[in-house]
Amino acid sequence: MRRAFNTLVVALFALLFATIAVTYTEQQTLPQLAASYVKLVPQELGAPNVITGILLTYRGFDTLGEVAVLFMVAAGVGLVLGDSTRRRDAVPAKSEAIVPSTELVRNGAAILFPLISIFAAYIIMNGHLSAGGGFQGGAIIASGVMLLLVANPEYLVDHDFLGVTESLAGVLYVLAGIAGLIFAGGFLDSRMLPLGQFGAFFSAGAIPIISVLLGVKVGCELGVIIDRFRG
Repeated sequence: MRRAFNTLVVALFALLFATIAVTYTEQQTLPQLAASYVKLVPQELGAPNVITGILLTYRGFDTLGEVAVLFMVAAGVGLVLGDSTRRRDAVPAKSEAIVPSTELVRNGAAILFPLISIFAAYIIMNGHLSAGGGFQGGAIIASGVMLLLVANPEYLVDHDFLGVTESLAGVLYVLAGIAGLIFAGGFLDSRMLPLGQFGAFFSAGAIPIISVLLGVKVGCELGVIIDRFRG
């Protein structure tokens, strides 16, 4: 009876997704709001990447709230798993309880981690020109931290360094927002700095700087969360 019920549920989901796939048609024109943003972001902000322009300028205060939520998640995980983490840190690095990784895994991580870091920096710094930005680059930084933990189970993340770096990036992020209020038209208004030449690396006002601060903050927070969940 239970197997028949599960089969019926799977069949219904399959029918639902098949109906969506068959009836899907690509939208040929943008909605009015989206079309206005497509025109406004390059003209007012000088950023070819419309999504980054919206997230870091027009929705800058919302983005600050999202980062604050991520910080509260990191703090909550630290409170829940803090005791187990401190006990783990107290175990010597060469303890027999920690199974060492193979030489192949360690060497692979040593080669990949610098490449991941460079790729994260590229994604963050080019977020105003192409797909990417602070959130995406911060997630890539956290993936590098996860690689280190998988390849080196005895590796201890410096939470103090990550905490200070995250806090400093957060303070500078808020100060950049206040500077937008003073020197431009609103909180995190990227026009506080010259827009520069459209499509150039140094362009789009303060968006690249804001993106770097956001990437560092997100990367540190996700890195701490990943390390806290390590057994």
